[in-house]
Amino acid sequence: MSGEGTAPKVELPITGSCHCGAVSYEMKTPPRHAVECNCSICRRLGTIWGHGEAGDFEIKAAPGATLSYVWGDKGLAFHTCNTCGCTTHWQSLSAEFPGRLAVNLRLAPPGTIEAIGLRHFDGAHTWTFLD
Repeated sequence: MSGEGTAPKVELPITGSCHCGAVSYEMKTPPRHAVECNCSICRRLGTIWGHGEAGDFEIKAAPGATLSYVWGDKGLAFHTCNTCGCTTHWQSLSAEFPGRLAVNLRLAPPGTIEAIGLRHFDGAHTWTFLD
């Protein structure tokens, strides 16, 4: 699927939550596509991301409900539920991309990723889409 074209036909808002329900999200605007990345962290987490700007999302979690993991170039903070261990989202820490955020679409209802369309991103080597 190319990244160009019309917005996907998906029920809005897109919602998702960790297994125990302590962290949930609402995505008000559908992403252009769902992204599966093969970088060292994403392949280990098994995530599929829905990207957007912070204003497109509402993350619902009590203070301290997530563990934030920052590594490497310190450009992203990955958030994981402290109770059940599901990775729920990441937030940009980069001055170059302020307000960028992505939610883990694997936490959304079945069929959401298929309705949006999946692209594969080579975050391990070329930093380009593989399709």
